[in-house]
Amino acid sequence: MLHNIFLIRFLSFLGLIGISLLFYSVLIETDPMQEVQLNEAAEIKKLEVYSVWALPSEDVRERLKKLMGGLRSEFGGPQFEPHVTVVGAIRLTEDEARDKFRKGCEGVKAYNATVEKVDTGTFFYQCVYLLLHSTNEVVEASARCCSNFGYNSSSPYMPHASLLYGDLTDEEKKKAQEKAYILDESIGNLSFRISRLALYKTDTEDKSLKSWEKIEEYSLSPN
Repeated sequence: MLHNIFLIRFLSFLGLIGISLLFYSVLIETDPMQEVQLNEAAEIKKLEVYSVWALPSEDVRERLKKLMGGLRSEFGGPQFEPHVTVVGAIRLTEDEARDKFRKGCEGVKAYNATVEKVDTGTFFYQCVYLLLHSTNEVVEASARCCSNFGYNSSSPYMPHASLLYGDLTDEEKKKAQEKAYILDESIGNLSFRISRLALYKTDTEDKSLKSWEKIEEYSLSPN
């Protein structure tokens, strides 16, 4: 009799352990499909820093690259594509950035840009640059895209094409400014057509620019 009671209790104990293990496994087990969906959702919501650039024509691009290379050889700094910033750095998901970029470009027509002078700035990304004339079409192109991106700048739009990124002293900047005119004597009179805008990933924390990449390009309709 005692043997039977012990056996019943032992089997009941094993049953409780089995039920507990089953319940625990249900709690911790994640459905593989659900895990994939969660990972995809997390990826979709990943925010990155994006900018919109206006790209010069190929002949002007090569001319600027030569000038920029000459400045880097003397003053250092990372290499980057010649461009005019249309929308400054803004944090979005890639899907949001692509959608806003396409919609923002739709109403922008090809336009002209003209250099006013070689100038210097006060921080890394505006070290030495070509200051452009703030014509209506230049300013309006930026305003339209910025509005679509929901981008609000604390200062008025200053159209420019950077020639050199770096943390230089004022004296070094002045030398680089003078060097730009030596390397390309007529750079201060440059005019060029902008018929392409590009969406770039531009992590401003990465001063090496190695993580920067073009995401998408849009050809503007002729004016």
